[in-house]
Amino acid sequence: MANLKLWLSCGLGGSLLSVTAGCANQAEENGQSQRPNVIFIVADDLGYGDISCYGAKAVSTPHVDSLAATGLRFTNAHTVAATSTPSRYSLFTGHYSWRRDDTGIAAGNAGMIIRPEQTTVADMFKSAGYTTGAIGKWHLGLGDKVGSQDWNGEITPGPQDIGFDYSYLMAATGDRVPCVWIENCKVANYDASAPIQVSYDKPFPGEPLGKDHPELLTKLKPSLNHGHNQAIVNGISRIGYMKGGGKALWKDEDIADTIAAKAVQFIERHKETPFFLYVGTNDIHVPRYPNARFVGKSGMGYRGDAILQFDWTVGKIMDALKEQGLSENTLVILTSDNGPVVDDGYQDQAVELLGDHKPWGEMRGGKYSNFEAGTRVPFIVNWPLKVKPGQSDALMSQIDLFASLASLVDQPIAKGTAPDSRNHLPALLGQDSKGRDYVIESAGSLSISDGEWKYIVPNKLSSYNKLTRTELGNSPQEQLYNVRKDIGEQQNVAADYPEEVKRLKALLEQEQAKGIPMKKLTPAKKQ
Repeated sequence: MANLKLWLSCGLGGSLLSVTAGCANQAEENGQSQRPNVIFIVADDLGYGDISCYGAKAVSTPHVDSLAATGLRFTNAHTVAATSTPSRYSLFTGHYSWRRDDTGIAAGNAGMIIRPEQTTVADMFKSAGYTTGAIGKWHLGLGDKVGSQDWNGEITPGPQDIGFDYSYLMAATGDRVPCVWIENCKVANYDASAPIQVSYDKPFPGEPLGKDHPELLTKLKPSLNHGHNQAIVNGISRIGYMKGGGKALWKDEDIADTIAAKAVQFIERHKETPFFLYVGTNDIHVPRYPNARFVGKSGMGYRGDAILQFDWTVGKIMDALKEQGLSENTLVILTSDNGPVVDDGYQDQAVELLGDHKPWGEMRGGKYSNFEAGTRVPFIVNWPLKVKPGQSDALMSQIDLFASLASLVDQPIAKGTAPDSRNHLPALLGQDSKGRDYVIESAGSLSISDGEWKYIVPNKLSSYNKLTRTELGNSPQEQLYNVRKDIGEQQNVAADYPEEVKRLKALLEQEQAKGIPMKKLTPAKKQ
């Protein structure tokens, strides 16, 4: 551990023993812990082309841009999946979500998908002496199994069983009930006069539904056929049925403020000891109903305004670090859980007001898609004490954050823990320009890419999502793209390069043969 502290204070260049007294003294003079604080800021449905430092022209994100300008901006970083639940599962566990059959998009009453016997990145940090916290969007289930939660008491198991000392979370998403915050496994601001009931099977008698009472939808109305027309909370209809909540019900326009405030409080309370904090923002996920401070400011409707709100949240977190004297020695990783979607369930004029803005950048597809825009996401690493500003084209996957950060804090990884995560700390810190040999992604089908060639496994699934107007990248034919030359994946060259197809298929088959068998876990019932 002594060597580790010296290494973290003075750099990775060369031997662990090549440490200068001046560097160590500087850290001491700054009053900073020699171990960095670590913050994950995970946006929701934020596309590669949605922020100005990645090329957006129609919207400005100065706080994210500042983070990138003083840090390392990655151009080829990927999520494991093109939707939230499986993406976040893999980020936290270092285990490919596609190895299990119960990591699909979780309902609001889903049982906890990460089981207590699994080791998470939060467990790892806690073992290293860090205080750990999770704030914002969760979407990984709570309780033991589907429908088993006691919303009026203690909800167990929960985040405290997988390494988080503190949590303040949305059980699922903004468009799914229950629409209450869960603080340390209990409903925050619980209102005993309005006990909570939740169902995804049938409505509660007497409770109005969006499909029957459009006059009660005073803030947003659902898009046709998306299913966001059930329980009405805060003038917006959701997926699922809910009764009660009273004073505990959130207001959508205040969600970002709540997340930012809780993140700032966590930083202030734990400034004296190293901490790991996960902040899952609700932006840019539907329902998009930003605070009045941002409404109309983007010129692109609520979706664009929500991007500005996300940027504001980033600014609040960074300001808090600066005010507490922690900004130099805090490793901040900003990314998204998957690619963008424009119309995902509500009539918020996102399509009509999009204009020339391209949330997917120059890529094809988006959320739900096997194409690049489904999983290639913004990824910024900022750690002024250690990471030099710049751009990295290294091939990266969120699956590797577990092993890379375990290396950073000198924590061994037990056999069977984070089985798919690999240590790419040098690439994460800008000292290796190559990164991974290949990434594997999931969006109904599997794909594999080595940064130049990308292969998508043939399948018989739908090729187009009419509701979200997204190309899904599914095809009964083998697909091979040179994503280095053809980032838009317009030319399928599988027939022209059979050896590349064979090579990538073999690599994928090797990976599919690895991993923890399901019998070693005790998963919640299939959602």
